[in-house]
Amino acid sequence: MKESETIRKAVRERYGERARAGSSCCETAKSCSSPRETVSTKLGYSEQELGSIPQGADLGLGCGNPTALASLKPGETVLDLGSGGGIDCFLAANLVGGTGHVIGVDMTAAMIDRARDNARKNAIENVEFRLGEIEHLPVADGAVDVAISNCVVNLSPDKPQVFSEVYRVLKPGGRMMISDIVQLKPLPEAIRKSIESYVGCIAGASLKTDYLSMIQAAGFREIEILSEKTFDAALPTSGSARIVLDGQEMDPSEMGLTSDMVRDLAGSMASISVQAFK
Repeated sequence: MKESETIRKAVRERYGERARAGSSCCETAKSCSSPRETVSTKLGYSEQELGSIPQGADLGLGCGNPTALASLKPGETVLDLGSGGGIDCFLAANLVGGTGHVIGVDMTAAMIDRARDNARKNAIENVEFRLGEIEHLPVADGAVDVAISNCVVNLSPDKPQVFSEVYRVLKPGGRMMISDIVQLKPLPEAIRKSIESYVGCIAGASLKTDYLSMIQAAGFREIEILSEKTFDAALPTSGSARIVLDGQEMDPSEMGLTSDMVRDLAGSMASISVQAFK
């Protein structure tokens, strides 16, 4: 199996489990270690926003609040890449109103089922959820005013293709608002090659400069980072040199990491929100 397919399979299986369990990928991780009811508020969601969406739509899986920065307007068509349980889709639906439309795309069938069930139970008619990969969006050319995504592109093994697809489906003058995880400095190879940490939004992240270059290469203009927050994706959890990956404590020596390498991971990752225009 090709490495890209191995990664997609691992991501699909892990997030399928989380959709069925209703749990967060970083519920116990160092980067977002509060109880889950506070994770989303730490990421920038207001209590009012969280109270306006269906119960079960918030799985605490993001790294920002792209809808808060996207300046959504009534009547717009919005696409959410990696829509998960639907939190950002339902928030966007409130903002674009009955004359607008929101499309959520996710490659995990269990996530799609969960989001569709939430929409049906709450009679939300201006949202639909489509099963598909973000590298091959099931959306027509020039059909979308705004594309949003929340901590998903870092999981893709072909990020340039993702940005090319977003560019394709946007209308001329359309905009993209993405919250994501990036590396501020290269990670040790042992972590970078770990599928477990890839699924945990660590190893799959690109260097920030490379990430912005990929957006530019897809054709976008006026690329701007609207927010950036450094966090510790993997750090010693006590005096002993143990690290947290995907919410689990691991012995770094088993990954070929020295204590100095673990300490050097501090400040190596950041969550950013990027805006760009077609």
